[in-house]
Amino acid sequence: MLGFVHPERVLTKTTARPGDVLVLTKPLGVGIITTAYKADKADLEHVAIATDWMKRLNRDAVVALRGRIVHGLTDITGFGLLGHAWEMADRSGVRLRIRFDDLPFHPGALDYAEEMLFPGMAGSNLADYGEHVSFARRLGHEMQLLAFCPETSGGLLISLPPAEVQPFLTAHRAL
Repeated sequence: MLGFVHPERVLTKTTARPGDVLVLTKPLGVGIITTAYKADKADLEHVAIATDWMKRLNRDAVVALRGRIVHGLTDITGFGLLGHAWEMADRSGVRLRIRFDDLPFHPGALDYAEEMLFPGMAGSNLADYGEHVSFARRLGHEMQLLAFCPETSGGLLISLPPAEVQPFLTAHRAL
């Protein structure tokens, strides 16, 4: 046994609601940066920043959520942002709208995407989940793959009522 959780404090990806705001707690791009590093094509400063973020636990975000109304939550890992977001949408019976230009990316991630330095799972995730996603026409194949790129120690995708967003962000930044 690893531990216990109170049944009323379990957060799942099955309860997002229409009108909620999506919050992402960590920048995206660790997967492509580590793959670029393995290919000896990554800037070491980009690797250092990504490594620092990988060492940050999601615990602070969960602590900042205490006492808040949370409608849905999932971590962003092997299926990439859009794989996990689709699972949240599907299991909650809602549709999610994510604005690519609002997504936080680690320094270098967009450049490595242009160079097609993706881990293999990015393509697999696109093949598995891509039929459920619509992209703006201006987003090329590289940016679509980036949204499906797996993350190592990724952040949380949280579905919150609009009134809970600012209190959560304030509490999270204070930790």
